[in-house]
Amino acid sequence: MHAATHHRDLYTVQQVRALDRRAIDDLGITGFELMSRAATAAFACLCRQWPQARRIVVFCGPGNNGGDGYLLASLAYGSGVRVEVVELSDTSRGDAVLAREKWQGDASITHGWQQDASLPGADVYVDALYGTGLNRAPDASAGALIERINASGVPVLALDVPSGLNADTGHCPGAVIHAQTTVSFIAAKRGLYTGKGPAKAGEIQIDTLGLPDILWQGMPTDASLLDAMHLAPRARDAHKGDSGHVLAIGGDTGTAGAIRLCGQAALRCGAGLVSIGTRAENLVALNSACPELMAHGVHGPQELQSLLSRATVLAVGPGLGQGAWGHALWLTALDSGKSLVLDADGLNLLAREHRPLASAAVITPHPGEAARLLETSTAEIQADRFSAARELARRYGAVCVLKGSGSLIAHPDGRLDVCPWGNPGMGSGGMGDLLTGVIAALMAQGCSAWDAARMGVGLHARAGDAAARRGERGMLATDLLDPLRALVNGLDA
Repeated sequence: MHAATHHRDLYTVQQVRALDRRAIDDLGITGFELMSRAATAAFACLCRQWPQARRIVVFCGPGNNGGDGYLLASLAYGSGVRVEVVELSDTSRGDAVLAREKWQGDASITHGWQQDASLPGADVYVDALYGTGLNRAPDASAGALIERINASGVPVLALDVPSGLNADTGHCPGAVIHAQTTVSFIAAKRGLYTGKGPAKAGEIQIDTLGLPDILWQGMPTDASLLDAMHLAPRARDAHKGDSGHVLAIGGDTGTAGAIRLCGQAALRCGAGLVSIGTRAENLVALNSACPELMAHGVHGPQELQSLLSRATVLAVGPGLGQGAWGHALWLTALDSGKSLVLDADGLNLLAREHRPLASAAVITPHPGEAARLLETSTAEIQADRFSAARELARRYGAVCVLKGSGSLIAHPDGRLDVCPWGNPGMGSGGMGDLLTGVIAALMAQGCSAWDAARMGVGLHARAGDAAARRGERGMLATDLLDPLRALVNGLDA
């Protein structure tokens, strides 16, 4: 399995190929030996995941991923499992030629893929069609096979990467295998962890194929998976003034709930004081719902100034709107130079009117907001979330949280972390408002913008997973508040 020293490291396909080449050139391990090790690791994974499986079908493409599949088929056959192979082509390439010949030397059952043929029955299907070797949509014939596999109801083990998934970006330009488990070799490919990657890969297992740690020396990672983080215990003589003062600005007419959620999250994550600058008509509701929030009616910039002078960190955008009131408060907040978290309409206003941000700033766009900030389409953002997050951070000089499945946290200097937690139940109103408050609270307590964003995204996603134990459908943003309190203190949620 994956060496502990690399458990958070994510790599591009090019980097993994360089590692593969190092193993061959510097360590003297042949390509066929690496293929054999991959097949052994994959068969061991299959036996762990499906110990009762007695019939498997391996779907092999012409490249090295198919070679892994042929060798897995031979291993399974030798262990007494009934094995059939369905191949896309009868012409293999490179080391896969030897692997196919080995399989054919067994008492093999091999079928060429025909679109009008039915698939053999099995307990498990093994996807060895393309792996990392495909960065376009599969052709019509392969796409039809992938769709047939997905519709079969048979569980799928994908080798290295589900075929059809871009291993660099997590994008699916066409048909893609939907695997229950993916065993990935040598190093973790970054595309497995964001975009469509988590949904298509299922449970991800990494196997370094017994290669020594020296192989990774001098090879920089492209990104890292987040660690579970929390704040250190407070000093016994701490008081509210030691934990910062968050000023949350927003809540135009009809959107008081957004700024309330932001403020409550900041309180639950430990901000000493939380003030709200909002429409005057929201005050009764806010004070009744959460008396710990210090809600102030703000008609314009002049009334906001007195609140700004007392604040440590600003949380700008939840329910702000893009009208004259919201725009005036937005300008005043940005001109203050205070550390801030910018979300929602705060980002939409920034897309319309580029303004410099404070030196300690976090922006938290979803893909639609990111598209507006980069003047492109949501589809383009999702096609390469890594490039988009890094460009947003660079262009705006701020730490960027690109939300979505496998949220990304990018620093202007190019560093990038990927969140491995979260679930579809978090796709409901108010979740982003909570995240804004969480990050602002961490900044108010002394975290840098980078650390606050990383920790905040992790806490938010893990709280969502805790809330999802009672079911994903029907989850409310407020369901995350109690888990957030536990997790920020390092307790079980």
